[in-house]
Amino acid sequence: MNSVEPKSRPFLTLDKTLPPAELTDARNNFSAIVLAGGHLWLGGDEGTLIDRMTPDGAGNFGAHRRFDLATVLALPVPGADSEIDIEGLDFNGGYLWIVGSHSLKRKKAEKEEKAEKNRRRLAKVEMEGNRQTLARVPLDANGEPVSQTGALRSARLEGDEAGDQLFLALGADEHLSRSCRIPSKENGLDIEGLAVSGNRIFAGLRGPVLRGWAVVLEFEWEDAAPGVLALSTPLKKHFLQLDGLGVRELAIRGKDLYILAGPTMDLDGPVFLYRWPNALENSEEALLWRKELQKVLDIPYGTGKDAGRDHAEGIALIEQSGAPPDVMICYDSPAGGRLVEDHPEQVRLDIFALDGVI
Repeated sequence: MNSVEPKSRPFLTLDKTLPPAELTDARNNFSAIVLAGGHLWLGGDEGTLIDRMTPDGAGNFGAHRRFDLATVLALPVPGADSEIDIEGLDFNGGYLWIVGSHSLKRKKAEKEEKAEKNRRRLAKVEMEGNRQTLARVPLDANGEPVSQTGALRSARLEGDEAGDQLFLALGADEHLSRSCRIPSKENGLDIEGLAVSGNRIFAGLRGPVLRGWAVVLEFEWEDAAPGVLALSTPLKKHFLQLDGLGVRELAIRGKDLYILAGPTMDLDGPVFLYRWPNALENSEEALLWRKELQKVLDIPYGTGKDAGRDHAEGIALIEQSGAPPDVMICYDSPAGGRLVEDHPEQVRLDIFALDGVI
């Protein structure tokens, strides 16, 4: 399958009054998107903020606002220095659903540092407690995240900075326990994908990929106490043959599950969008060979002068009356072609037509 050109490339125009460093960080680190309540919501892999954009009449998005999830959720670690590392968003039942990566991270080597200090940095592996987040947040009549509106109340999966119920269950799993002790992007545990349907949650794993098999988790949730969610079923593990790639995002349409897949390790492409037909009708743990999945899109990624950039991270399906959906894609580390000279507040997304491929 050859990559196709986008149907359109809408602009996001961020709040240009943000401090320059904050503006650049926000623009360069979008990792999840969802359309909900007439707005486009975007999550990033830094801090505890979530971004909201509003569509304009030209097909672009502006009126940028930022909301601190720490004000509406009881996060394990207080303060602005810890990050949730948002890697998946969905909207269901009046709630914005959020998942952090649940991953360990290894310190990066820095070009300006001496070799010995970089060796020490590369030896340091840590858990940031707020990454242990699976949560829901209601939106009020103004489309703003709040702790409570009517009968809807924000809640987070039970646990603390050492691990929530999901992480602890994975830590005891026969396939995945070892990966819970390995940093992300080294084939360690790295949740990157969230799709919610009623009490069912699907969570995709960028890593680990087990001998070429990607993993999608499935479980059900329940309210355990005010502000607290609990797993109400054991974890199911679905193994998918995605050409050796890991899961980067998930989206539900009808009974189908769409899967954005890309490299597990810290390298460029390939990136594909797959469809798992009738996934929501499945009641057992699945093992799906490549022929049982439909590859619907070959997505461009950074090469040549753009190597190391343009990592497709988030997808949102755009419904159209009587026609297949379009898919909107956001990118981490956007390449130069997505940026606008002298306008650091602007960055382009891609919208691809799925007509003819599903």
